[in-house]
Amino acid sequence: MDTNKQEQRLTKKGKETRARIVAAAAKLMFERGVAGTSVDDVQREAKVSASQLYHYFKEKRELVLAVIVYQTDQVLSAQEPLLSHLDSMEALQTWRDAIVQLQIERQCHGGCPIGSLGSELADTEPAARLELENGFLRWETAIRNGLRAMKERGELKADADPDRLALALLTALQGGLLLTQVRKETSPLESVMDAMLAHIRTFLV
Repeated sequence: MDTNKQEQRLTKKGKETRARIVAAAAKLMFERGVAGTSVDDVQREAKVSASQLYHYFKEKRELVLAVIVYQTDQVLSAQEPLLSHLDSMEALQTWRDAIVQLQIERQCHGGCPIGSLGSELADTEPAARLELENGFLRWETAIRNGLRAMKERGELKADADPDRLALALLTALQGGLLLTQVRKETSPLESVMDAMLAHIRTFLV
C-alpha cells in the first residue's frame, strides 16, 4: 500500500489518529524491539480501538514500515539544521558534538533507532530492508552534499571522494552508536567520529 496516498485521503482527525498510532508503535518498538511489540500493545499505548488501528494498518508489516519512516524523520530532524549544512570542518565538528551530547542526554540508551530496526529486520523483511535502506540513504546524502560543497569550493583536494567519505562517516557513526549503547559510555562514538574527521582533514587543501 502507498502510505503517502493513504495519508492524503485522510481527514485532519484521521491523520492525527494515524500519527498517534505510529508514534506509539515507534516508542514501543524502540524500547522492546519489533518482535517484542504486539499490535495489542500498540493499541493500548495509542489508546485507540482495534477497529481504528486496523482501519489504518491492515497488518503489522504495514505498521512497521510506517515506523521506519517515522523514526527516519525523527532522527534526521533531530540533527537539523546542522545536517543540512555539513559543508565545513567546523560544521562537521559541531554535528559530531551534537550527536555525542544526545547520547549523553539519553544515557547511551537505545543506540540508533534506525540502526536498531535494521539489525532486527534487514535479513527477514525485504520491504522493511528497502525502507531502511532509503532512510540511511537520506542520511548519507545529507553528509555527502556537505562534502561535495567543500570540494566544489576547492577546500578538498582533487583526490577526495565525497561519496566514499560520506558512506564511511555514516558507517563509522553507526558502529560508534552501537558500541556506545553496549558500553554505556560515549568514548566509542567520540573515538570513531574523531578518527573520521581527522581522516577528512587530510584532504583539506
